[in-house]
Amino acid sequence: MALKISVIGTGYLGATHAACMAELGFEVIGLDIDQAKIDSLALGELPFHEPGLPELLRKHVASGRLRFTTNYEDVTAWADIHFIGVGTPQRADGHGADMRYVDAAVRELAQRIRGKALIVGKSTVPVGTARRLAALIESEAHPEAEISLAWNPEFLREGFAVADTMTPDRLVIGTQDDDSEAILREVYASALATNTPLIVTDFETAELVKVAANAFLATKISFINAFAEVTETVGGDITTLADAIGHDVRIGRKFLNAGVGFGGGCLPKDIRALQARVSELGLTHTMGFLAEVDEINLRRRERVVRLAKAMLSGELVGQKIAVLGVTFKPDSDDVRDSPALEIAVELFNAGAEVFVFDPKGNKNAAGRFPRLHYVDNLEAAAQNADLILLLTEWAEFKALTPEDLTPLVTHRRMIDGRNVLAKQDWKTAGWEITSMGQHYAPLDGDI
Repeated sequence: MALKISVIGTGYLGATHAACMAELGFEVIGLDIDQAKIDSLALGELPFHEPGLPELLRKHVASGRLRFTTNYEDVTAWADIHFIGVGTPQRADGHGADMRYVDAAVRELAQRIRGKALIVGKSTVPVGTARRLAALIESEAHPEAEISLAWNPEFLREGFAVADTMTPDRLVIGTQDDDSEAILREVYASALATNTPLIVTDFETAELVKVAANAFLATKISFINAFAEVTETVGGDITTLADAIGHDVRIGRKFLNAGVGFGGGCLPKDIRALQARVSELGLTHTMGFLAEVDEINLRRRERVVRLAKAMLSGELVGQKIAVLGVTFKPDSDDVRDSPALEIAVELFNAGAEVFVFDPKGNKNAAGRFPRLHYVDNLEAAAQNADLILLLTEWAEFKALTPEDLTPLVTHRRMIDGRNVLAKQDWKTAGWEITSMGQHYAPLDGDI
């Protein structure tokens, strides 16, 4: 008999997983406590931007293979496998992960399941969570229930989430029993048939894989940005430096792009949660370097603000600044912990008139900080601008030429915060253009 799948939590992770499981041929039910979100998804409408996902959602809502509910009884009476995809945000009172939503989901399932079922965690959690939840399940489960637990971390990249689910670069399963492994092999049979690497391990390793990957990526990004601080002081070409060391197979070129730093809903909170967790374990100094990784990342934002002030002769008040991009990365509408949005807000707070255009992120940014001027196209943002800031590397911004902007602006000034433009072309066209990692005269705040 074909497996029936539930997905608990229908945010970015859950909605993607549910739609992709339906595309793989499974019957799927998604659960969320947010009625408005469920109503929207039931109509085939996504509350966020992710390329390719709306089409899958509409396809399988229409086919009947994918449906949604707010009722745990609907889920536990029907599904064989329950994937947990709820959020683990940073706690309001510290850097640790807020586990209330994961705990609540597991408790609700454990209390209602009758018969045999598998609960599979996909949320990013502190190491030790799975064993704690296994004990919770044992204490809360009904006598008629036979519940197993496995951990199957997600590795989704915003903008590529459908591909990362359908054709992952690896699968990791943390389990204590062969039956759970066999069931998940059936779920992921299509990926395994194409020789996708499968790592079957214990709970702790499975929990650590995701945070280890994010900690490494964050470190790599901050590493090149630390060297950008050096080249900004003494000179040198940060992009050429990255190219040169990237040829070393031990290092690689990916994620060695100097810029305004990382953001989003994963890397910042995950490295902070990891530091908090290892401190709880008595390993206070083990991940201490991540504090500096975080600090380097935040300094990039400060650098852009100081650079903008310097390019405007020390005066931000009343200057019109066009900000191109406020999402933390392209092909996403996510502005959580976005360096671009924080820079825009800091410039506004310093007295500048900030006009923002982002192809997908304006609405979410306005929800977080409505006092900026949000406009619907690049031309409106750049019109009469004293300074242009390119802060998110959307394809349309990377393709800009001086001819596109020169007729619009009041002054030809540009900060390329992502190092994606051909600077010499802009200089030849009479623009003052600088980028991250480029030598500049000492700025206010430099040591």
